Amino acid sequence: MHKQDIDYYESGVRLVGHLVYDKTIIGPKPAVLIAPAFEGRNQFAIGKAEELAKLGYVAFVVDMYGEGQIAQGVEASLKLMMPVFNDRALLRKRINAAFTTVKNLEMVEKNKIAAIGFCFGGMCVLDLARSGTAVKGVVSFHGVFASPAGIPNEKIISKVLLLHGYKDPQVPPEQALQIEKELDEAGVDWQLHFYGTAMHSFTDPNAVEIERGRKYDALIAKRSWYVMTGFLQEVLA
Repeated sequence: MHKQDIDYYESGVRLVGHLVYDKTIIGPKPAVLIAPAFEGRNQFAIGKAEELAKLGYVAFVVDMYGEGQIAQGVEASLKLMMPVFNDRALLRKRINAAFTTVKNLEMVEKNKIAAIGFCFGGMCVLDLARSGTAVKGVVSFHGVFASPAGIPNEKIISKVLLLHGYKDPQVPPEQALQIEKELDEAGVDWQLHFYGTAMHSFTDPNAVEIERGRKYDALIAKRSWYVMTGFLQEVLA
């Protein structure tokens, strides 16, 4: 398995992505971007990239903060995330910079790129789709649904899969109605899978802050990953 960090830039800011792929597979391969949760480009995201590489994809962990920054703990992660979270124009530029970087890699099939994201990363990949980028499909795991204010959305041409906890207090079911309406009115091919017992961050083994509504669920993590693999097989065929 080939693994390396890759520098790329957005408005002069050095971003450090992490690339993983199986170099024994000859020729260009479909690619998947991984947009991390609010901690940044951590080992969890890199582990997901390695899982995707084993499935035959070129996997690329996105750096949304610059310099490959990683935070430890909720408060430090929020401090790192909020400047990008609150500047959706900047967020859109950075996720698109990652897409362009992956598209230009010699081992990637240029017209077969998807993106997945966790929590904050779910919002990032949804905004990638909202920017009209030619990404084949995006998957949000317990992501943030709110559409950016003051930024016109382009025509969404990608398929969308939302994997969400019904008991997520940070993004409750009522907010799902908004994105359902948004995607339906945009004519998008979309799916929403609710997991009835799941809270926020259900894929993250380190999520134990029940008082914040963050709780790991191994079974739901497994179920949602399985659904995602079928979706990727479809959109990247």
